[in-house]
Formats: sequence, structure tokens, C-alpha cells
Amino acid sequence: MTTVHGIDMEVVRRGAGQPIVLLHGLQQIEPDARFFGLLARRGEVIAPSHPGFGASARPKDFENVYDVVNLYAAFLDSLPFDKVTLVGFSFGGWLASELAVRSCHNIERLVLVDTVGIKVSDRETPDILDVFNTHPDTVKRAMWHDQANAPDFNAMSDEALIKRHRNWESLSLYAWHPYMHNPRLAYWLPRIGVPTQVIWGASDGIVRPSYGRTFAGLIPGAGFSVIENAGHHPEIEQPDAFADHVARFLNR
Repeated sequence: MTTVHGIDMEVVRRGAGQPIVLLHGLQQIEPDARFFGLLARRGEVIAPSHPGFGASARPKDFENVYDVVNLYAAFLDSLPFDKVTLVGFSFGGWLASELAVRSCHNIERLVLVDTVGIKVSDRETPDILDVFNTHPDTVKRAMWHDQANAPDFNAMSDEALIKRHRNWESLSLYAWHPYMHNPRLAYWLPRIGVPTQVIWGASDGIVRPSYGRTFAGLIPGAGFSVIENAGHHPEIEQPDAFADHVARFLNR
């Protein structure tokens, strides 16, 4: 555990060398995930859990995504590195984008993976599947290229199920309204001034690759790449391909 601004945060670390900070998506990162180990061959991987996710505390007044963004600004400042590679997945990509818009002084490179956070279409056209109000079977089909990769809730312990429920509750507090985006973020994305790579699962039905291309197009010089046979979690469904995409970006 690490304490930042008086808040106890669960942080998983592995590897050594170039620092790579991971901001997770809808669920916290499992330390035994294959992609986590593959990235740890490239440097020191640091994966905090958002307030209210995993074992991280959530203060009772933490109900705004910008409280989380400000906490991560303090978290990055607390690290013993001048600069880090910041990788954000889904909701964590939104957080990473907000951080990079505000300041890139401690961000060397930015990787955004199946990221939410902006409005692309008109007001009446949804860009991001409503995971809170859509039937779980529909969400499952949209999230995974191969549904066999989805977590098996029947095989989970009570402790793991409680943790997932807590994660979901915290996510709803942060991202319910406006749903999974900041209406002004698209306007400010051109402020990002560090090398950026946007990576997307080709089969993502939560937020489609066309959304990702638009997101990348708003960041000066950003690259965009697609991983086949992967949905909203290419790092889980295609961990080797995902790690290769990140490695190529870091080697530029």
C-alpha cells in the first residue's frame, strides 16, 4: 500500500528500469496477468488501483472523476522518477488523457488503450455502450472477442465477487453522468505534447475502433493501431500482441 494525499492506495509493482505506470479500466489489474509480466520485461511497471477499486480506500466525498485525476497528479509527483510512460486502459485512459492535458512535465510517453472520455457523435447517438443499463449478456458479447476470456463469476470466491461489486459501484460514482466522458475533453486534447500511441481491440463493441481513430486524430502526432481478435481488453485477449505494440512504441 502507498499513501498519497492521505489516501491509502493499493499499488502492484514488478520489474526494474524504465518506469511504466498503468491506470486500469473497469477493474483493477491482476498481478498475475500475462501482459503485466510481459511489460515488466521492459521496465518497472507500477499499477495503482483507483480509489474504491481493489484494496484502495475511497474517501466518502470522492464521487467525481476529477478528484481521481487530481489524486493521480499527486501520485505521479510522489514517484522517484523525473518522467514515466503512462498507460491508460478504458476508464483509466480517460484519466491518463486528463492528466496529459493538464501537464506533461512528468509524462514521457502516453499509451491509450480502448479509451473512453470524449463525445464524438451528436447528442442523440451513443458512442459508448451503457454498461450500467444494458443486459449483462449484451455487455459480455460487446466486451470480448471470445467470450471464453470473460471472467467466470461462478468460479469466483465471495471475496472476489465483493471486490468486483465495489469496483462497479465506484465506477458508477465517477462515470455515470455525464456517461464515461468529459464534454470538453475533445477540445483540449490538442494540448497533449508528448509522443502518444492509441491501441484498440478490433472487435471492441463497448467503444468501437472508429471512436479510437477519432480520439487519436485529436492528439497531435498520435499513432493508432488495431489488435485483431481482441475486444475491449486487448491486453487480456492478446497479451503478446499488446506487449509487442507497446514495445515498438517505446523503441521509437
